Amino acid sequence: MLIVMDKDATKAQIQGVVAKIESLGFEAQPMPGGERVAVAVLRNPGPVDPAQFVDLPGVIQAIPVSRPYKLVSREMKREDTIIHLPGGLDVGRGHFVVIAGPCAVESETQALTIARYVKDAGARIFRGGAYKPRTSPYSYQGLGKAGLKILQKVRQETGLLTVTEAIDHDSLRLVAEYADIIQIGARNMQNFSLLRCAGRAQKPVLLKRGMYATLDEWFMAAEYIMSEGNSQVILCERGVRGIGDHARNLLDLATIPAVRRESHLPIIADPSHASGRRDLVPPLARAAVATGADGLMIEVHHEPEKALSDGAQSLYPDQFRTLMEEIRTLRPGGW
Repeated sequence: MLIVMDKDATKAQIQGVVAKIESLGFEAQPMPGGERVAVAVLRNPGPVDPAQFVDLPGVIQAIPVSRPYKLVSREMKREDTIIHLPGGLDVGRGHFVVIAGPCAVESETQALTIARYVKDAGARIFRGGAYKPRTSPYSYQGLGKAGLKILQKVRQETGLLTVTEAIDHDSLRLVAEYADIIQIGARNMQNFSLLRCAGRAQKPVLLKRGMYATLDEWFMAAEYIMSEGNSQVILCERGVRGIGDHARNLLDLATIPAVRRESHLPIIADPSHASGRRDLVPPLARAAVATGADGLMIEVHHEPEKALSDGAQSLYPDQFRTLMEEIRTLRPGGW
């Protein structure tokens, strides 16, 4: 249920609603909006009688929420969420962002070289894995904390914000310390204890869709993060497991408008992991922009043939620059 407060409601009146919700054994989460505050009723096992709230001072409406994902739902919050990042960079509600960089941080020289290329082409956030959950235990697993320190240097020297994946509780604490955005990868989308930990980190979280996940399952994963008080969630469509060998995964473009209809959270697309092939990245990226994505995550490597992870899907710097020019033609209103 969502308790909507009058636009002139006082802090005391809002606290009165919170106290009433808590007295019933539920959890209350105030949600400031553009004009008024709403208070979400959480952890209620069944329907809640709106009559218990409509007569409280400052309350104008009590709205039942039908979706199992409450905080994520557009029923709960009508206007699009904007994620405010350091340096005045916003994501969502018309604020488009491109994230680019290698699949994995391999060395300081490699990371800084690629960072300068992608920044010059217009990227605003640098991606690079310090921890790599790989299918094979013998594949490159990342540099760990040393990789995070390299990402920190990238930020200091280029001004690019950074995003990198956390794979467990220990790495999440370090990622939250060193990076600007915590990434939860597809393999951990339903690692519920990790999601709760990310929610308590109070850093923006980039949540990738699991390769077998339905839209509702993805939303419920985001709900875990938000239920811990962290509303700074960016959804990332990275493809689902399909059939055939023409691409690594199937980029579900229908998900982008579906997410925008059902949720207020921003959604970006990762055509690199969706395709697994360099030649498919640009057309899928353009298609994602055309369907309304709030941003893109693109893998770029200056020497992909030598990359320790996913070189086959990484664009060369000149290909990335061309793609950025094409994207600008699809968004004539600017970024």
